[in-house]
Amino acid sequence: MASDPSKARVLLGVIAGAHGLRGQVRIRSFTAEPEDVAAYGPLRDGEGVRSFVLRITGRSSGVLIGSLDGVVNRDSAEALKGTELYVARETLPEPPSGEFYHADLVGLKVEDEDGAALGTVKAVHDHGAGTFIEVAPEDGGETRLLLFTRAGVPVVDLAAGRLVVAPADETGDGEDDGNAKMRGEP
Repeated sequence: MASDPSKARVLLGVIAGAHGLRGQVRIRSFTAEPEDVAAYGPLRDGEGVRSFVLRITGRSSGVLIGSLDGVVNRDSAEALKGTELYVARETLPEPPSGEFYHADLVGLKVEDEDGAALGTVKAVHDHGAGTFIEVAPEDGGETRLLLFTRAGVPVVDLAAGRLVVAPADETGDGEDDGNAKMRGEP
């Protein structure tokens, strides 16, 4: 894994608002198993200032319902709406071989097969039709999306902080060429 300090934590969920009158919150979880948002220990806010112990108490309309230590009424729960919940990257299990956490890819240098710098991974997007990496070019121009498949991205070297992309004409015609597995969340 690259040693970039910005990758020291991973976003697991966000507080979507209050639930009821006794301080419970609605949580949008970004983990593969939604309840796992509470499985990795205390969560921290985006600034790393506040720490939360989350206990999941139920589900409602596509979100989890939970309680946070110290949050005892609706007003204090509602004040947390929009708070992103992070966990230290080192608390997450290592993904299986050939799989990657999105957070581990963001910030990697992108090179072509000849070693020419193409930019940096700005974001990873997966909306169900495949995973794409968003590459911000070195010159500050417009970002571009590249399909994240084994053929399109034959080398992901987290230790060296880089990935290699193959020319588009070498990656096939869009048929399934062995998608690299992405772990957007634990």
